[in-house]
Amino acid sequence: MKASKLFDMIQVDEFSSTPKYLQLTNAILNAISAGKLQKDDPLPSINELSYQLEISRDTAEKGYRYLKKIGVLASVPGKGYFIRNTAFRQTLKICLLFNKLSAHKKIIYDAFVEALGEQVAIDFYIYNNDFSLFKKILLNKKGEYSHYVIIPHFLEGGEHAFEIINTIPPEKLLLLDKILPDVKGEYAAVYENFADDIYNALEKALEPLSKYRTIKIIFPRNSYYPVEIQRGVNRFCQDYAFNYKVVHRLADESIEEGEVYIILMEDDLVMLIERLISLQLKVGEQVGVISYNETPLKKIILNGITTVSTDFRQMGASAARMILDNERRHLEIPFHLTLRSSL
Repeated sequence: MKASKLFDMIQVDEFSSTPKYLQLTNAILNAISAGKLQKDDPLPSINELSYQLEISRDTAEKGYRYLKKIGVLASVPGKGYFIRNTAFRQTLKICLLFNKLSAHKKIIYDAFVEALGEQVAIDFYIYNNDFSLFKKILLNKKGEYSHYVIIPHFLEGGEHAFEIINTIPPEKLLLLDKILPDVKGEYAAVYENFADDIYNALEKALEPLSKYRTIKIIFPRNSYYPVEIQRGVNRFCQDYAFNYKVVHRLADESIEEGEVYIILMEDDLVMLIERLISLQLKVGEQVGVISYNETPLKKIILNGITTVSTDFRQMGASAARMILDNERRHLEIPFHLTLRSSL
């Protein structure tokens, strides 16, 4: 096979967040599945791959090592690399779209990939909560995959996301973390019920909350967090007679004794802690703090920050199992309240 034709099949997408060595291996496996590469066909050398694809030698070697590990590739000293086995087939090819990469999103990703196993190709894209980029990625990739797994959170334009998502056949779609009400058809979903979950979590914390009179939620105006979180907190405050306030900018807000702060953004948590220390207010006695999404450091900061968080590992693993079992149901992953001394 001519080198030019081979490199038409083996490409690296600079927009993809999938590691380049996996893009390389997936491209070769896809070419085998399509019948474009046959047993005993030669492959480029490490140097050729590195030069033509503009990737490092380490990346090219890592990709070839993986293919050798699963029995697809072999090499002969002095002759180079060749296709050893074409019996290997990837039955699933998944387009995975995350709105951002964070500590808890990495937990979802790792659990998802681990549960799927090796014989699955995943192209991983991050659209940074940008609807325009989301639309561009999805429309350019439409029709290439057996499944599309999407976390649909946007800073702006999200009200039109369902229009793009509805172009995907529902049997190929899995919505992760959030359901969009206007998405049509029988599709899979692993999601959080944001309004009910935050309400139920606060109910479980009712006893320590009774020390305070006001609950403030820090919710920046340009935020991808669902407004359902505000609604759940508001309903809880109405039902249990707490004062309630939405604060869009923490830096401009006065902090008083008898208040509880629900913090969504990590930057706001840092700012709040700095201000509480400077004001010499006792956290867990004079002012309460509840942080959204569990992270290891929150077990330590201020002798422990109370958190409300879903089980992100369960979310990723459940999504993978749905795909492997060809299920198209909706599975809700509930919040967990972890009470610590900040409340």
